[in-house]
Amino acid sequence: MSAPAISRFAVPDIATLPTDIRSRIEAVQEKSGFVPNVFLTLAHRPDEFRAFFAYHDALMDKPGPITKAEREMIVVATSSANQCQYCVVAHGAILRVRAKNPLIADQVAVNYRKADITARQRAMLDFAMKVSARAYEVDDSDIVDLKGHGFTEEDVWDIAAIAAFFGMSNRLANVTSMRPNDEFFAMGR
Repeated sequence: MSAPAISRFAVPDIATLPTDIRSRIEAVQEKSGFVPNVFLTLAHRPDEFRAFFAYHDALMDKPGPITKAEREMIVVATSSANQCQYCVVAHGAILRVRAKNPLIADQVAVNYRKADITARQRAMLDFAMKVSARAYEVDDSDIVDLKGHGFTEEDVWDIAAIAAFFGMSNRLANVTSMRPNDEFFAMGR
């Protein structure tokens, strides 16, 4: 039996990709030991690949009071609500590794309100979920609530931007039927 396709769209051969994209994929492969399927799936459209990962990196790799693990919590919670298997599995793995906690990703994905997280993190995820599902309802009271948990206006922007960006990512992953790499399931356990 052959392995299921990683996307319902054509996936280019790495050797045929533009040099910058090929170099990025090879660097990820060297660091992680495998090529996450998101890279191969999005390489179908090189210009969009570049734009996607530029914004991804700007949101997810920046230093600041919202830790990299907390940024991953936002992705896992909102991706679960959006029923995005790829992002829940892949970012769940990254969350487990960054939080050094083998249980946290499953807790956040199933029901973050019952997860072993702080009140500050719960407020962050409440807001992220609102942005993900009902952004039209966001008002000043949401920002006041987050500030009460120690978040700045810039932090609020980051939370909203991560939730919004991964809403788009979740939809692309679902439309392409992007398959999570098997390697993600065991990471950080």
